[in-house]
Amino acid sequence: MLRIRGTVGDLPVDLTVELDDSDWARLGSALNGQAQTAQPEVATSAPAAKPLNQDDALWQVARDLLRKAGQLSGPDLLDQLEGLTGSAVAGKRLLVRLRHSSDVKVVSGGDTPLYSWIE
Repeated sequence: MLRIRGTVGDLPVDLTVELDDSDWARLGSALNGQAQTAQPEVATSAPAAKPLNQDDALWQVARDLLRKAGQLSGPDLLDQLEGLTGSAVAGKRLLVRLRHSSDVKVVSGGDTPLYSWIE
């Protein structure tokens, strides 16, 4: 099961997608095949902002989430990222990636860090 929470514009979104093992296997094969066949073209013709795989797409959504919010506390941001990815581990990976992004400023705000978009 994959749960996606967030907003589209001002509208809240809470989507649950249920996949069985064979669906996950086909999805993984399709993504791996797409990434392998698309890689040679990427350097020559694909625009830099176009996501190539699910990780890149999630990264863009995570960046947009913080950019639109302007500033979020670490726990609030982590909750939203976990909802977006459907996984605590994947949400934490995105949080760490945001922490090290040149577009994000992290300030200790008492008990929790504050993540701010600075671009």
